[in-house]
Amino acid sequence: MKTLIIVGVLLLIIWNLGAGLYYMMVDKDDGKRMARALTRRIALSIALFLGVVLAAKMGWIDFHGVGRNP
Repeated sequence: MKTLIIVGVLLLIIWNLGAGLYYMMVDKDDGKRMARALTRRIALSIALFLGVVLAAKMGWIDFHGVGRNP
């Protein structure tokens, strides 16, 4: 379930990045839709990062040996 949530948020981030590119190419006036799409992408990226950090601190996820000495 954790993996599905992370992959889902990553797909939303990529979707908003693509939407920003599309709006940049199509909208020739003020670009408010592009700015909103890229703002959502940044907000989702920050939320995903903070969520992963919180889940690691709470012990919900494990980093599979990252930072461990053999």
